Amino acid sequence: MDSLSYLSQMFFLIALVCGIGFFIFNVRKVFRNINLGRPTNRTDNPNERWTLMTKVALGQSKMVVRPVAGILHILVYAGFIIINLEVLEIIIDGLFGTHRVFSFLGPVYDALIGSFEVLALLVIVAVIIFWIRRNIQKIPRFWKREMKGWPKDDANYILYIECVLMLAFLSMNAADYYAHANAGEDLAGSFPISKNLFFFFNSFGTETLHIIERVMWWFHILGILFFLNYLYYSKHFHILSAFPNVWFSKLEPKGQLNNLESVKNEVKLMMDPNADPFAAPSGDTTAVPETFGAKDVFDLTKVQLLNAYSCTECGRCTSECPANITGKKLSPRKIMMDTRDRLEDVGKNIDKNDGKFVDDGKKLIGDYIQPEEIWACTSCNACTQACPINIDPLSIIIDIRRYLVMEESAAPMELNLMMQNVENNGAPWQFNIADRLNWAESN
Repeated sequence: MDSLSYLSQMFFLIALVCGIGFFIFNVRKVFRNINLGRPTNRTDNPNERWTLMTKVALGQSKMVVRPVAGILHILVYAGFIIINLEVLEIIIDGLFGTHRVFSFLGPVYDALIGSFEVLALLVIVAVIIFWIRRNIQKIPRFWKREMKGWPKDDANYILYIECVLMLAFLSMNAADYYAHANAGEDLAGSFPISKNLFFFFNSFGTETLHIIERVMWWFHILGILFFLNYLYYSKHFHILSAFPNVWFSKLEPKGQLNNLESVKNEVKLMMDPNADPFAAPSGDTTAVPETFGAKDVFDLTKVQLLNAYSCTECGRCTSECPANITGKKLSPRKIMMDTRDRLEDVGKNIDKNDGKFVDDGKKLIGDYIQPEEIWACTSCNACTQACPINIDPLSIIIDIRRYLVMEESAAPMELNLMMQNVENNGAPWQFNIADRLNWAESN
């Protein structure tokens, strides 16, 4: 082994360890942040959950409800994942100084490389169409108020990265093919796309082609490591989180709301004639009373926080939301983005203060999400139905509403009047119980 090859292998090992190590470091922060939420049991009916995850996350059944975007997304998803199976070969070649180590597979290897190239071309075409839909057609759901600045740029960066990585893969193959062809040697693999897309490589010398192949090889693998670590900062983190997010989906009917255990316990206490109304519910006089609803991310469940990290910012929820369609400020996508932003800020606070959260004077409702957004929701569940990976924005909206009503008494005037009427008259209307049937006397 010459010194250059040894240095190349060492540099590859260092790049690989650093890239994967930094990725693990960031993913651990995500796990820590999600674990700031309240525990909830979503491990029931495992068979149903595995089936749902296979159908929705792997099979992307909810994506194809909109056929154009759905089919294009499946192409990008399948192409990008399958093509990157080649990364295993690149890693082995990089570590051991080999070249196309799986070429011993013969015809199977030829078929694999050929199919990878076809998929790479389809990914490039799909990415270009996505870019046109987002930036030229300007489909409305991509241009809502929450999609300005980083969210808008991030979406385009992802498209650029995917396109560049596919072009690097194809140009690497083309340079390798023509370098061997010029030298009169056979090269394992089939290259139906790259040798025609980069046909002009045929005019280059063997040494030049070898340099191009090595540059593109390094660019491809380093680009993949960069993209892997970019996921943490991007909406594209859903590549990893979509599967557990769907597995932990709510299996009950969408319109079914959960009862608060804290409220149930208080009602039981009120109905127990032998209970001490001044006693602490748990018997611990130093215990902090449980908060009704959610004012901050700490009051949400771990599944809700996982939902926030899994949001793809596709906007299907917002485009289906009747409140948003009628011009109100509510955007279910923004609810998830704001929750994630608050959770990230809390995480940075913990990092800054040696693993402990120091009160920053902020909370989710008021500083990130405004009450006007929360009260615009009709609770119709259109957003949860539309989400391709079963994110549930309504659950967060309901929990924040509960906090505003039961902790802050900050419900809208109309709602307060309705609740007062229910308390006094047993009905939402401002009529005495004895007068309910007066309308019938005139008939």
